[in-house]
Amino acid sequence: MTGGSENRSRRGPLLVLPAAAYLVVFFVLPLVLVLVISFVERGRAGGVRTPLVPTIAYYIRLFDPLYIGIFLKSVRIALLVTGVCVLTGYPLGVFIGRAPARVRSSLMMLVMIPFWTNFLVRTYAMKQLLAAEGGVNGLLLGIGLIQEPLSLIFNEFSVVLGLVYGYLPFAVLPMYASIEKFDLSLMEAASDLGANLRRAFLRIMLPLTLPGVVAAVVLVFVPVVGAFITPDIMGGGKVEMIGTLINRQFGVARNWPFGSAMSLALMLMVVVGVIYYFRTADEGARPL
Repeated sequence: MTGGSENRSRRGPLLVLPAAAYLVVFFVLPLVLVLVISFVERGRAGGVRTPLVPTIAYYIRLFDPLYIGIFLKSVRIALLVTGVCVLTGYPLGVFIGRAPARVRSSLMMLVMIPFWTNFLVRTYAMKQLLAAEGGVNGLLLGIGLIQEPLSLIFNEFSVVLGLVYGYLPFAVLPMYASIEKFDLSLMEAASDLGANLRRAFLRIMLPLTLPGVVAAVVLVFVPVVGAFITPDIMGGGKVEMIGTLINRQFGVARNWPFGSAMSLALMLMVVVGVIYYFRTADEGARPL
């Protein structure tokens, strides 16, 4: 018995070795490389200068009002998209959670169907729908609600709509998982004690399902704040976000050190969000 336990304890580190090696090669080493590049100077033709000359000039440059404005705009758009996803996804999660068991799986399948299609393809499809000659304007013109096509594309509205369309399932799934475990008889008990529907929701249901809401906020906000595909396609280069700015620094501008400094600053925002999520999840939700 003792020998078997010792053998299992010795094999434990070997079992996690493949996963640890994967994380080191594809996460730690690239992160270290980005960190090193962020502290060196840009070469004349792009890339980095050799020999490597340490500098913090690119981190100081991040405090330029222009880039601070882009960061704040990215956070504002991400908060707006997150808010819309949570406010629309929570009622949908409640509807699916209260549906009969025989149709619940079918409803969840409908939520997950967008994952079966490439995100880039879905973004281009949304772009075509909102175009001047697209389906939305064609429908509105056909029924006589408008006399000329609306400007629905290449603006902040189209970027927000495209991001909500792409990330709404990420909000629905964790909230549904939390709502499904909620005991609806608690709402009936609150009603019997004199609480109206609004008070019962705010004091009972929302606190007990808050972990799912927090998970939805993190899962939507973190990727949206650094998104660049949707803002680039739906915004047509007119809506600048931190993701598109980083992409341009590594691509057209070939300013790798500045792009690396931006990436690490964005990563810091992501880490703060993840830490907040875990702290909230550890505290647990209690009725108010």
